[in-house]
Amino acid sequence: MKAVQYREIGKGPEVVDIEEPHAGPGQVRLKVTAAGLCHSDWFVMDLPEDQYTYGLPLTLGHEGAGIVDELGEGVDGVNIGEAYAIYGPWGCGRCHACAQGAENYCPYAAEMGITPPGLGSPGAMAEYVIVDDPRHLAPLGDLDPVETVSLTDAGLTPYHAIVAAKEKLYPGATAVVIGVGGLGHVGVQILRAITQATVIAVDLGDDKLALAREVGAHHAVTSDEHAADRIRELTNGLGATAVFDFVGVQPTIDLARAVAGLDSFIHIVGIGGGILPVGFFSTPMGAAVRAPYWGTRSELIEVLDLARSGAVGVHVERYGFDGAVEAYAKLHKGQVRGRAVVVP
Repeated sequence: MKAVQYREIGKGPEVVDIEEPHAGPGQVRLKVTAAGLCHSDWFVMDLPEDQYTYGLPLTLGHEGAGIVDELGEGVDGVNIGEAYAIYGPWGCGRCHACAQGAENYCPYAAEMGITPPGLGSPGAMAEYVIVDDPRHLAPLGDLDPVETVSLTDAGLTPYHAIVAAKEKLYPGATAVVIGVGGLGHVGVQILRAITQATVIAVDLGDDKLALAREVGAHHAVTSDEHAADRIRELTNGLGATAVFDFVGVQPTIDLARAVAGLDSFIHIVGIGGGILPVGFFSTPMGAAVRAPYWGTRSELIEVLDLARSGAVGVHVERYGFDGAVEAYAKLHKGQVRGRAVVVP
């Protein structure tokens, strides 16, 4: 079967032919209908050899959807021919966090060698993907898998970050979204759908700012040396009630600190490697800083329900396997509007 793999440190993704997998005991095989590309893939592929821990070759794709076509021994509750999205942050399934569906915070997964698809385990950027347990499948129903697949990360991750700050997102509050890419443009929609906060979107490019306005941002601010002053003006000098940094590089983290108000939330979602010093005289009084990771199984179901209601959608660029390497190159250069999706 065809697959998109990372095979050699520093070389980037390749389209290759590999052996077709089969479901073992307790596992489910999906015939892939869509797989999303993510900046996290490039974070992994840009790691130097001494920091790379994901194994080679690595089939990419931690955003996946497909149709069940093979069941391993002992599997019940899912049927051949049903369509599902894959919940990616797999955990042990037995600890306190996993019992709540918060497998994204499983404390035992790493030591047990449990890794997400595309981030250690073979991912969905292939004709078939193996899912380790049926609990990691969320029913798609009549949702279009290509339009929906990116919600497994680009929807779930901002939803988790926003829900965790929801107590601050009351009517009259202000939420700043830094970075209107794959996650940020969905984050704007989630904020509009589940809160009454005023949404200020920040990005470098006019196309990204236009996208922010299209999906519901009340204000769109260019990320330049005047951005913090402009946001302060829009908040009557008070600063933002919550800031969501979907980039995470040092300049955006510095901007998040500059525009956060007293007793605010700063959620660093992007994995750009920036650092925010926390403490008196560094962050605003009462400000809480978090680095939320992915989301819970129940939250994925909620995100898919938002999509069914029409409140949330993903701007998608479609590619076949033969265009996957080009799509990754565009993603790396910041040229993808919304989310790139490989369709087998």
